[in-house]
Amino acid sequence: LVAFTAATVAKAVEHLPAPPKRWYVTGGGRRNPSMMRALRSVLAAPVEPIGVLGRDGDMLEAEAFAWLAARVVRGLPIGGPMTTGVKQPMTGGRKATAE
Repeated sequence: LVAFTAATVAKAVEHLPAPPKRWYVTGGGRRNPSMMRALRSVLAAPVEPIGVLGRDGDMLEAEAFAWLAARVVRGLPIGGPMTTGVKQPMTGGRKATAE
């Protein structure tokens, strides 16, 4: 799974307008030495845990998921041409319906 995740991140670079000059890892992966080694081996830029910027990696991950969830619940886009390259703003998931 570590190798698959690292390869997936490396493949994602092909879809970016320009390769990142630095990578910051948040969430639990930043504490996994195997994951950090794997990312460093496949990415052509420095890879660091987000803590080097003074940010709390657990809090940042939770905030990101909360932001995405709030937008999904409201039917707002979570990705668009400037963020993910899709042709039009896109929502994520689907609203639960009463049965």
